[in-house]
Amino acid sequence: MPTIENLAADVTAFTSNVFLVAGDRTALVDTGANFDVVSAIEARVDGLDAVVLTHTHRDHVGNVDAVRSAFGVEAVGYDPSHPAVDAELGGTVRLGDHDYAVLHTPGHKNDHVCLYAADAGICFAGDLVFAGGSFGRTDLEEGDRETLIRSIDRLLESVDPDLTELHTGHGPSVTTDAYETIERAGQAARRF
Repeated sequence: MPTIENLAADVTAFTSNVFLVAGDRTALVDTGANFDVVSAIEARVDGLDAVVLTHTHRDHVGNVDAVRSAFGVEAVGYDPSHPAVDAELGGTVRLGDHDYAVLHTPGHKNDHVCLYAADAGICFAGDLVFAGGSFGRTDLEEGDRETLIRSIDRLLESVDPDLTELHTGHGPSVTTDAYETIERAGQAARRF
């Protein structure tokens, strides 16, 4: 099994990407919505140690109750007052074999975070930035373009230019020119 696998890669229903991260602490980054993620997890691993939410838009947390029930695991996120969040994320979180810094990156939604493992060169960007240099929507409730731009800048300041993997909330992951993808997203957010 790959270390990081998108369980929603072939799903045609409206959902977010759902990343299963294998290793010392098997974790799920976002639960997605509108598909049987529990069966997808069970086909790959015996259980989960953690569920980490990049933010609480419905397409990212729609399956959270099913995952909590099936695996007896808590969902952690930025805003513990949200019904999908059982516990608040600290400054770091262990996913697989790496510790990830939790970076608060609002602008798409107030509780949005990115997760970055410097030693592995991996970033989970949620809906902040996407492949091709696009950026998250700011026309939804809690969205704000200027805040999003500041969050993209914060992400650029936090990650190493040698970033090797950028896993986004929708669309394909970026494994070539990941840092440049974030730069392009910041430029695009300023233009449009």
